[in-house]
Amino acid sequence: MALSDMAIKKAKPREKIYTLKDADGLYLEIKPSGKKYWRLRYWIDSKENRLSIGEYPLISLAEARSRRDEKRRMIKDGIDPVAQVREQKAAVAPDKFFESVAREWAQKNANKWTEGHAELSLRRLEMNIFPYIGQKPIGEISAPELLECLRRVEARGALEVTRRVRGLCSMIFRYAIATGKAERDVAADLIGACATPKKQHRPTITDPQEVGRLMQAIDACSASAVVYCALRLAPLVFVRPGELRNAEWCEFNLEAAEWRIPAHKTKMRSLHIVPLSTQALDILKELHPLTGDGNFLFPSVRTASRPMSDNTINVALRRIGYAKEEICGHGFRAMASTLLNELGWNRDAIERQLAHGERNKIRAAYNHAEFLPERRKMMQAWADYLEQLCQKA
Repeated sequence: MALSDMAIKKAKPREKIYTLKDADGLYLEIKPSGKKYWRLRYWIDSKENRLSIGEYPLISLAEARSRRDEKRRMIKDGIDPVAQVREQKAAVAPDKFFESVAREWAQKNANKWTEGHAELSLRRLEMNIFPYIGQKPIGEISAPELLECLRRVEARGALEVTRRVRGLCSMIFRYAIATGKAERDVAADLIGACATPKKQHRPTITDPQEVGRLMQAIDACSASAVVYCALRLAPLVFVRPGELRNAEWCEFNLEAAEWRIPAHKTKMRSLHIVPLSTQALDILKELHPLTGDGNFLFPSVRTASRPMSDNTINVALRRIGYAKEEICGHGFRAMASTLLNELGWNRDAIERQLAHGERNKIRAAYNHAEFLPERRKMMQAWADYLEQLCQKA
């Protein structure tokens, strides 16, 4: 008995994979995850073969039947659809596959990104795109095929990741157009096709009493010595989490009480100076005997050649009792911004210390030292303020 749309919609997942037959070899495979895939069963030279047709509901029942009929006509003419796909892939130069183009694009842009951003971008592609269309010629990828990949991410509830992955794919397609490997950006066709994530501000704490309690909890944290130092230093310097975890000893001048973050490590691609308070210097002097022989202040527990995980600070905050809705590693920046403005410090000095973007690129190359004397005073006053709040708590 042929399938109907109603029967397909009512089909629920079971503990094991099962199938619903349509006709002429077409059937629907339902996985325990709830995913539904169209398959075609056919024979050539008395040998059974199976061909994937697509995922339901991206491929409707009518479209699946149309594709089945097309493949059956090929089989009648003695053409094996699976073998044809393999031959077509073999005929295409490997450098035209989506994954090859994506990696080439990433390499070309490596000098424009921070190391953390480059790693995260490639990891997102490796997890969500490459396993499905990575070995397909980029010029042959259709919008529905890419949407099928994005739907998998969306189904996990990772709406922001879905948005970012689509954006990465769009940049890769544009690069492929520029290098003659594709003719159009199919990712651009998918704008609005996936659910839009609600814009959320990173959680933070700005009530002075609550900040005092947070500082007290951080001070009493029972993490490893290296993580303990990182967690205590984070609110004092309020840099971006990636800048903190990638900090190297060669960037610090303890005598001058200064941390100079190189341009290639910052979001704005310009040198950023962080004046160090006496409290910050004390933490660094405590940390140096532990990691000073290596490059990174906060090396990974697995290997000293890499920095600690990008989630280490957040995990430490959870262990001292703060939920992800209350504060995250990035939240120390909003905390400092809010309270320093309330304490009456120069707004321009605060913005410069936060290393917020300078629209004028020429000016950005020289403004790393703007308001530096005032920023030195402000960073020491900030550390003293946090210490006082901790003592009051």
